Amino acid sequence: MGKGGSLSHSVLRKILLSYTYVAIWIFLSFTVIVYNKYILDKKMYNWPFPISLTIIHMSFCASLAFLLINVFKFFEPVSMSSHLYLSSVVPIGALYSLSLWFSNSAYIYLSVSFIQMLKVLMPVAVYSIAVLLKKEPFKPNTMLNMLSISLGVAIAAYGEARFDTWGVILQLGAVAFEATSCLLTGWKDFCIDHERSWCCQGLVVDCLLRVCD
Repeated sequence: MGKGGSLSHSVLRKILLSYTYVAIWIFLSFTVIVYNKYILDKKMYNWPFPISLTIIHMSFCASLAFLLINVFKFFEPVSMSSHLYLSSVVPIGALYSLSLWFSNSAYIYLSVSFIQMLKVLMPVAVYSIAVLLKKEPFKPNTMLNMLSISLGVAIAAYGEARFDTWGVILQLGAVAFEATSCLLTGWKDFCIDHERSWCCQGLVVDCLLRVCD
């Protein structure tokens, strides 16, 4: 803080840069959502193979991760044991891929606006799964908040003009897979002490790549 409580130029610059990143992320996320809808919707391009979009998505993410680590050197490459790879990277990647596949499939049956409403259930799914797996303590006040979110989504679903049961099942499955993936990504149980730096780098790369969602 400068004189009179004003923000310094460096702090103001960081704030503006952060908001710029957020704006870019929102724009890219919205663009991908609308483009996926255009490709998969039966009344538009009518491409009936959502898993192909998932393959393209994951291939791009893998290529970008390779460039960030091995070419542009944003992160130092770290050796990883096969046990750590099989017990942490593979499950997280599989869950994330399933989440993308199910979410892309839902665009065939549901409207973009309704899908976004269903995605509001993400904190409910994360908290519920964490409680079931005993990674978070059960708190009545928190669960009450989760139930209020669920009630709001239920009301929105009741008034949805293009309600499709199969589409809702697919989207809820995508939410469940992504919630589990987020939990696994954040768990310290996957970090071996001497490889803890790799986990931190992985979280950063994961945040960067999820701009493609």
